Amino acid sequence: MPKQVVEVLVEGGKATPGPPLGPAIGPLGLNVKLVVDKINEATKDFAGMQVPVKIIVDPATKQFEIEVGTPPVSQLIKKELGLEKGSSEPVRNIVGNLTMEQVIKIAKAKKHQMLAADLKAAAKEVIGTALSMGVTVEGKDPRVVQKEIDEGVYDEIFAKAEES
Repeated sequence: MPKQVVEVLVEGGKATPGPPLGPAIGPLGLNVKLVVDKINEATKDFAGMQVPVKIIVDPATKQFEIEVGTPPVSQLIKKELGLEKGSSEPVRNIVGNLTMEQVIKIAKAKKHQMLAADLKAAAKEVIGTALSMGVTVEGKDPRVVQKEIDEGVYDEIFAKAEES
């Protein structure tokens, strides 16, 4: 019998046996509490954020493994800035400002899931998300910062980031 994969989005460290988890894994005959405990242990660093989790189950043996994804870029930006949510009017109502170091930190966390060829491209993706959330970068319009990246303004910061 092939392995079954259950994909859910849970709050980091706060999964419960209720929906969406319980109903999704209960029919597979797993100990729901054991699965919930493992997920909470694996996601505790993402407290307050929605985290994608895959539960890979072998229905024959009832063995399972858990794969934790990284929260969406928007969630990481909110965590970095301590925001509840992004702006409802991103162009007019600015809700926060990221430093280039914060952008790079988020880009590094997400790079393996992005189509970006390198760290600069990943950073530009993060900045694009910031734009849609009403978040500036280095106190500037994110579109300006994306152009500055292309012009090499932040090459020194990227060089340092790629060394570490």
